[in-house]
Amino acid sequence: MNIIICGAGRVGFTIAKLLSEQGHSITVVDLSSEDIQKISDTLDVKVILGKATYPSILEKANASEADMIIAVTRNDEINMLICQIAFSIFNIPKKIARIRSQDYLNPKYTNVYNKENLPIDVIISPEIEIAKSIQQKLEAPGALDSVPFAENKIRLLEILIKDNCSLTNVKLNEITKKYPKLDANIIGIIRDNKFIIPKKNDTINYLDKIYIIINSSQMVETLDAFGHNEKMTKKILIIGGGNIGFNLAKNLEESLDSPRVKIIEKDKTRAEFLANSLNNTIVINGNGLDEEILAEANLEEAETVLALTNDDEDNLMVSVLVEKFTKDSSSIEDKRTMALINKPNYSLLQNSLKIDDFIDPRMNTVSSILKHIHKGTIETAHTILNGEYEVIEADIIETSELINQSLKDSNLPEEIRIGAVLRNSKVLIPRSDFVFKKKDTVVFLAKKDAISVVENLFRISSI
Repeated sequence: MNIIICGAGRVGFTIAKLLSEQGHSITVVDLSSEDIQKISDTLDVKVILGKATYPSILEKANASEADMIIAVTRNDEINMLICQIAFSIFNIPKKIARIRSQDYLNPKYTNVYNKENLPIDVIISPEIEIAKSIQQKLEAPGALDSVPFAENKIRLLEILIKDNCSLTNVKLNEITKKYPKLDANIIGIIRDNKFIIPKKNDTINYLDKIYIIINSSQMVETLDAFGHNEKMTKKILIIGGGNIGFNLAKNLEESLDSPRVKIIEKDKTRAEFLANSLNNTIVINGNGLDEEILAEANLEEAETVLALTNDDEDNLMVSVLVEKFTKDSSSIEDKRTMALINKPNYSLLQNSLKIDDFIDPRMNTVSSILKHIHKGTIETAHTILNGEYEVIEADIIETSELINQSLKDSNLPEEIRIGAVLRNSKVLIPRSDFVFKKKDTVVFLAKKDAISVVENLFRISSI
């Protein structure tokens, strides 16, 4: 595909890198000579320095031949205008825009985004996506990550294997025998910073991070089997009442039974807005690093602390204060701390600080965009290891080569691992004699190099 990416920041860079490695023809446009130079020096893509809202610049990017344009500049209005010009002048078939302003995202105004008004085919809202991602993590206590697939009937869990896990050094096929009623399939392991697609005679080890596809209805049983019996958190403290904190609190009010959510927001006007917009959330106006404010918010009693301000350093400092306020050193392990971090180098500090999870807005946005780029019947795509692998949901339709093929005879590359199949609302874990059927929804792992094979297997028509 010929794809134009407008915006050479962290998201634009990452998308350009992943898509160029998958064989797409990529052109990146940006006003920043520094960002453009970095991409030119690092990636095998075409770069253009200039304003993406200028038709002459898009013409230079060969927009008349483009299959898709992705507008991820730092400005909502510019992203909207890029899509308008891409449609009106160059008739680019698919237009994706990142839009952050909550006013533009108000459901009352969705009729604005159509061919007659603003021709944007896909709107990506990072703040809403991140809030949703955090909520999914809270729904899986003990897991590092939790991603729903197949109408939430199937989930991907990322689990850290601790010393209390009874399944360490047990072969994968023995785990299946030990838990015959558990619909679960380990599709990947991170060990010593390397990713492994395990075979049936492999074992899981202490401090492995495993990626496991499960039946969503067996979440508690699966986590318990791998040594995690943490309870669902109800006492939640959010530091930072921006769009992420606000959307998360709103989601928790709607989804959790009697949650006790508190938000600390230092801007008085914003705090008043939060207090008026949320029903059961306590809003405290003050600095989230002020110890008196944290004492007022009962930080010591909070079960989960989420540092979601716009300042990475402030978010890191919250973890230090969590330890300070926890008088009983044995209970520090029971607290869950998450921090929103934009600068990738800060991830090196995770082990030395009391932070259970770093939230990377860049990869959330990239995952949201990727699922709209793949050809075929791909519904959902979740990137792991900075895009080296994807967990994908796709439907088998009548043109698929997989129909009536058994798993052992399907000749799938080693870089693809089938995790689970949804058939007639039932979750199935496929073994070697499993036969694919039309209308199956398949959730699987694929290395980025195998994406073209994936698109071909689940194609709508010949590619």
